[in-house]
Amino acid sequence: MPSLLLVIFGIELVVQLVNTIGANTINGLLWRIYLSLPTPLSLEVAAQRKKQKEYLAVRHELNATSSQDQFAKWAKLRRQHDKLLEELEKQKSSQDAARASFDRYLTTTRLVSTRGLQWFLPFWYSKQPMFWLPAGWFPYYVEWFASFPRAPMGSVSIVVWQMACAGVLALIIEAILTIVGFVGASRQKQKQPVPAAGAGSKKDS
Repeated sequence: MPSLLLVIFGIELVVQLVNTIGANTINGLLWRIYLSLPTPLSLEVAAQRKKQKEYLAVRHELNATSSQDQFAKWAKLRRQHDKLLEELEKQKSSQDAARASFDRYLTTTRLVSTRGLQWFLPFWYSKQPMFWLPAGWFPYYVEWFASFPRAPMGSVSIVVWQMACAGVLALIIEAILTIVGFVGASRQKQKQPVPAAGAGSKKDS
């Protein structure tokens, strides 16, 4: 059953990537992508940014206006400042609520499509062989373990295949992170300035 093999591998790959990158980081990236789309919320965010610029300009002008010498102008700017501030706070509350709802939706979708399937598929296909081992190549205890818990003897069960995918992917990701860290450390070391020849001897003398 190649399709189920790939499904299990894909689920484990997504789980490992989420664990490595972080759910909050992924949510933040998807949120920025969502705001870049032509949606009512993205238009609201654009309007908020425009209003925030207007608020900062009014605030700057208010701070530069004397409340004693230019009271009429200062009072007008003060009312405008307070009105803009109130509107910005309402918009921020609305966007915070939308972001919280967006995060809840992503979290629920991610848990159902990963953790949920991680439990459901092994239960539903526990008797289904993923593939068969070559006959006579492995001793009995290896065939028994490979078919655990309820797959036919001599086959690889979905549980064992799932464990194998998770283990191999974890090792691959760890190796990639180690290589990236080593390359980054090497480049950082190369960027460090090399002390001039004889500088140490002059300092000691």
